[in-house]
Amino acid sequence: VINYNSKLYFLGYEGLTQDPDNSIVGDKNLIESIILKASNHSIYSVNEDIKKGFITIAGGVRIGLCGDIVSENGLVKTMKNFSSLNIRFPHEVKNCSLNAFNYILDSNIVLNTLVLSPPGAGKTTFIRDFCYQLSSKTQKNILLLDERNEISASSLGISQMDVGISTDILLYSTKKQGFENGIRSMAPEVIVADELGNREDLDSVIYASFCGVSVVATTHAANVLDLKSKANFNEILSKKIFKRFVLLSSRKGPGTLEGIFDENFVRIY
Repeated sequence: VINYNSKLYFLGYEGLTQDPDNSIVGDKNLIESIILKASNHSIYSVNEDIKKGFITIAGGVRIGLCGDIVSENGLVKTMKNFSSLNIRFPHEVKNCSLNAFNYILDSNIVLNTLVLSPPGAGKTTFIRDFCYQLSSKTQKNILLLDERNEISASSLGISQMDVGISTDILLYSTKKQGFENGIRSMAPEVIVADELGNREDLDSVIYASFCGVSVVATTHAANVLDLKSKANFNEILSKKIFKRFVLLSSRKGPGTLEGIFDENFVRIY
């Protein structure tokens, strides 16, 4: 199945089709051959990624995995009997953050901002462009925590995506390691990170804010009510660490700007 511009198609031997009976079937051999090629024929070398449910290859292409989870003492050891793949191709959409850009800056200070959207609605593309815009317009020292190498699509230390000339990229680090070590070593004015979720991620944002470093990050949420009901977010919302909330959707295609809210969730756009 091909999801292109929020429309679903089937992949047939002669191209795209809307007839499932003429589509290619992703059988066990095809799935395993793709995983072998993605791992350069060494599953062991990418097992740390596999434990998290994905493999990232050159160009920032992320291959999500489903199959049988192998656990020991409550920890994921690996995955076997792969049954499904979700191949996601990153791309730049220049200027897609401009409508929100001036609401995130105040007197040249970047306000702590959380970008919200359901999966696949443009969060990562938005913050990629925001890095580029901020770097080109202000040349602030930016630290990009690219935990899954989806934002910069770096290969051999070189970003394949344009994230700006003043952006330092830290790959595959956890939020805790990235925030703490990055602040000490790179002296960033702004940290950009994707997909905040667990309590450790949010504690890292609080830590950065108390160090005088601005944070622009994303999380999965369909709307503001969803955000307020998310586990682990009570403290960071009650302390009003984030001063701006940018809500995206796929209503008119990925990246549709549905609104911008202040720290009290008052709509300002």
